[in-house]
Amino acid sequence: MAGRQIFESMFLMLLVVFFTTSSHATTTTKEEEQDRITSLPGQPAVSFHQFSGYVTVEKVAGRALFYWLTEATLLPSSKPLVVWLNGGPGCSSVAYGASEEIGPFRINKTSSGLYLNKFSWNTVANLLFLETPAGVGFSYSNRTSDLKDTGDIRTAKDSLKFLVEWMNRFPRYKNREMYLTGESYAGHYVPQLARQILMYNKYSKHPLNLKGIMVGNAVTDTYYDNLGTVTYWWSHAMISDKTYQQLINTCDFGRQKESDECESLYSYAMDQEFGNIDQYNIYAPPCNNSDGSTSSSYTRQSMRLPHRPLKSFRQLYGYDPCTEKYAEIYYNRPDVQKALHANLTKIPYKWTACSEVLNRNWNDTEASILPIYRQMIAGGLRIWVFSGDVDSVVPVTATRYSLAKLKLTTKVAWYPWYVKKQVGGWTEVYEGLTFATVRGAGHEVPLFKPRAALTMFKSFLKGEPLPKS
Repeated sequence: MAGRQIFESMFLMLLVVFFTTSSHATTTTKEEEQDRITSLPGQPAVSFHQFSGYVTVEKVAGRALFYWLTEATLLPSSKPLVVWLNGGPGCSSVAYGASEEIGPFRINKTSSGLYLNKFSWNTVANLLFLETPAGVGFSYSNRTSDLKDTGDIRTAKDSLKFLVEWMNRFPRYKNREMYLTGESYAGHYVPQLARQILMYNKYSKHPLNLKGIMVGNAVTDTYYDNLGTVTYWWSHAMISDKTYQQLINTCDFGRQKESDECESLYSYAMDQEFGNIDQYNIYAPPCNNSDGSTSSSYTRQSMRLPHRPLKSFRQLYGYDPCTEKYAEIYYNRPDVQKALHANLTKIPYKWTACSEVLNRNWNDTEASILPIYRQMIAGGLRIWVFSGDVDSVVPVTATRYSLAKLKLTTKVAWYPWYVKKQVGGWTEVYEGLTFATVRGAGHEVPLFKPRAALTMFKSFLKGEPLPKS
């Protein structure tokens, strides 16, 4: 009997391997094969398939967006396609989403190789990391002025063009269920791209099978984001009562650019009252410079870069605040770029996790994404919004203020959800939208709480409320 069980187990394993590999062998296109990654430098052996390369989205300007597809570990043909976007604006989905959040690999401290992330989201989905707009990461434009006059509108249109063209290259994904996900300024990118897809689908003979979106610590509404951020600072004792009252009385939180008086108050709060903290997780140690100081490129609402100039290495409770530095070394290696089919045109600047040029020259920003939420709800999309509750850059208070403005009817009242018998956070389900917090997570939720993030992602894909026990 034991021998028969062993035989059956081996037979099932062989079937899994057969169907996993044969689904690729019989359906891949020539273009797709040219983008196949055989192996990355220092990569451990894996069973899943990877592809990366460029899709041209504007031929005249020579704008091309870089992608990295890591397929599901088992039966990828039965799994949905999940597109991940990072924010900034100007930050790389390869540096953050792929390399320190939801991707299958982590970069080691010497940047000499990779190790596996056991909480990778490609255990349940095919992950497509997109570096958008042109000028982010390996994505580029041959018209240099593009880097100084881009914004929300072009980013959404180019990202739609990318998806349409990418589907032609990967036709086996054309009818696959698709979800858009991301964090931070992707709170703009993701809903705006979803709106573009909804409009495209009305007139296309080959609509994209978009089923839903999920965004975390998402920039949503200028007024409520700014009000909620200042409120978070005060409620978490980061600023004094005096500074809080001055900010409330002086600043017009709905303006894209504040008055000089308001800006000076922001500067005073950050320079004199915050202290040496990591604003992306106020309870974690910062990655310090060699002189003992901490640098941060955080300036305010329109300049939110999840990026810190890093030189030394510190670690606590499995969180390493210096992981971004490892990425900047690894992805500038010529052998890594060759393996990724990246930088084929020899871009005249180094690969960076975030582009300061793009960020500081961002042209157009929608004041509020809430009208798009109403469109997505009307369009029947599944919408989840989550928030790491120790992030002071796009804090949970900002997100709650913004979502409250939608005035949605509650379906499932506020309750704690669980991960391995511990409270993972709190959640409430509304008509058309689910909101969830992740307890103890900073700005990059999957980096700080990888198990909880994966649990949440699985519930999102199933369309089920988060576990109550």
